[in-house]
Order: sequence, then C-alpha cells, then structure tokens
Amino acid sequence: MTVTGADMGFRLEATFVGFEAVLSLHGEVDLGSAPEFGAYLDWAIDQGHRFVVIDLGGLSFMDGSGLRVIGGAAERLQLSGGALSVRSPSTSIRRLFDIGGLADLVRLDQSIDSSDGVEIGTAVGIPVKSVSAASAGLSAFLKRMVALPADDEVVNGALRLVVALAQATVCGADGVSISLRRHGTLSTVAASDQVILAMDAGQYETGEGPCVDASVKGRRFHAEVLDIETRWPAFTPKALALGINSILSSPLEARKAPVGAINIYSRTTSAFAVKDQDLASVFAREASVILSDARVDMTDQQLDDRMSQALRNRELISQAQGVIMHRDGIGEDLAYTKLRRDSLRNGRPLHDRAQEVVDSARHRLEASDHLLEGEHG
Repeated sequence: MTVTGADMGFRLEATFVGFEAVLSLHGEVDLGSAPEFGAYLDWAIDQGHRFVVIDLGGLSFMDGSGLRVIGGAAERLQLSGGALSVRSPSTSIRRLFDIGGLADLVRLDQSIDSSDGVEIGTAVGIPVKSVSAASAGLSAFLKRMVALPADDEVVNGALRLVVALAQATVCGADGVSISLRRHGTLSTVAASDQVILAMDAGQYETGEGPCVDASVKGRRFHAEVLDIETRWPAFTPKALALGINSILSSPLEARKAPVGAINIYSRTTSAFAVKDQDLASVFAREASVILSDARVDMTDQQLDDRMSQALRNRELISQAQGVIMHRDGIGEDLAYTKLRRDSLRNGRPLHDRAQEVVDSARHRLEASDHLLEGEHG
C-alpha cells in the first residue's frame, strides 16, 4: 500500500506481514504531514499489528511533530505488549530521538549506517556550512514548530531541539541551555549536559550571571574572559571551577517582554566571534517566536482559563465518542479513531468535529421528542 500526502512532499509505503507492519517514509514529516502519518500509524495498530517498524531511510526532514507522532504510537504499543522499531541510515536522525527523549520507548535499528557525512543540521533541514545559510535554515525550521500545541512538555521538546542545533551550529559552543521564567521562577528547561545544568544552577543560586541578567534586562550579555570578569563576583568562581571560560547569553522574549535566555558556554576564552554572536541572536529570536505563540507569559488566571477550556474540550470529545459508539456499535478506541479520521478528512480541529457530532445527536433527539409529542397530542 502506498499513501501520498496532499502536499506531495510526503509518501508512505506500508507492508503487512502477520502481526508486523513496516511503514517506509519518504520526503518530509512536518506539521502538514504529521497528522496523516499519525492516522496511518493508528490504523495499523487498530488492525492488530502489535509490532511496527518505521523505516526512515527515504526521509529528508523530520521536525518535533513527527517525533510526537512516533512517541505516542510507541507508548500505545508498549502498553499493549507490542513494540515500535525505527530503521534509519542516519545517525543524526537517531540523535533527534535521543534529544526528544524517545530512546527508552523506541528500538533504534543501527545495523545500517551511511551517515558519516551527515550533520545534525542536515537531518532537520538546516545547512550548517555558513552563518547565513544556517540562519535561513534555522528560521525555516523553527517557523514550522511555531504551530505546535502550547503545553509545557511540547514547548520544552521544541527548545531541546533548539539547544542541540545551537551546539551543533555555533562555533566554540561546548554546551548550551535555555532558561525560562514560569510562574515567576527562572529555571532550565533544556540543557546539553549536567555541567551546563550546574552552570545555570550557580546563577540561580547567586542571583547573578549573564543568564540572569539577559533574562531580566532583555539584552545580550557576553563574558569573553571569565578570569578577568568583575560583573558577577559570586558566580564567576563557580563557572571557572566547572571549566567554563566564556559565556554568551541572549534574551528570549514573549510579545516583547523578557522571559528567559539561551546560554552558550565555552571552555575557551574569547570563543565567540561576531558571526557566532549573530547566529546566537538568530536562535534567540526564532525561539522567542515559539514562546510568544505558546503564551509562556500568561498569568495564572489565564493558565487556569486555558486548562478549563482544555477540560471542556476533553469532555466534548468523550461525549462525541459515546455518540459514535452507540450509533455505530463499536468500542471506545475505534470510536476515537473514527472521530480523528473524520477531523483530518474535513480539515477541522478535533474538538470542532466532536461538537458537530454532539450537536447532530442532540438535534436528532429533539426531533424525535417533537415527533413523539405530536403523536401523543
């Protein structure tokens, strides 16, 4: 079976043998094609294929939306006693699975490896040979991620990708982190390693450092040589003890208000040339677009309102499932799959399609009641 995406940039070939399904992906898995990919994954699992293999050999691009689809299917299969495996000739794509936290859920088949010349930037559509090329590629990649659902875990996943890409792209970067203020507290939501986590923690503990200043003051702070740095007397010795000698912190904003910083650390003094500083600003600017879209600067009341709306949508979807189960005589999982496919087919959000199903059932019930009243009258 072969499925071609509506934008012709995505193609899926499926082979089924017993309990195993092999899905070979070609082209791009992004926000446009990920729902279609997810629908066919769900369908394969619904058909009783408990062992699913996803072959990424023909893939040219995958963003966070594709990782979420694979992660969701892996969790579902794991709960049912099945398993999901991924075949890919690219070590850089496998690295994305590590970054996205999927390594424990998905078995990665590394028997084929033709990726010696492939950079991580190539795996996500970002050329890394020049600052200008990387800037343009990064902008295009992160703009694809702007439409991600705005819950903390999804945003954090997107920011983990930003961290990995910054470390792979900015010359001199030995570690990268992103600090974000949520509910009035500054914390690290993505970091390349434990040393970098400790670097950030030292700044939070002392209340000073380029990360803290960039997050509060909304401008870039560059410590070229920490040995002679005098601006952060309590923090600087902690950084030197961890082997860090220069830091570049660029502010992150949500609708023009500072909400955090992307921090790039190096063991080398004067590590960041002007082009590297410019590239760091590109990462900060584009990551800020993600944060603005995610509304990370919302008040607690606004967050409560959003949660209440999410709960109402969840209840609405449950009601629609019940209608479909009763109408079609099917189980809960199949009812949800049917609802989701109808939503994809009609290009409507899932909760809108659920509202249509519930409204239609209500109208039929009201019409039936009127008919009965007329007969008895």
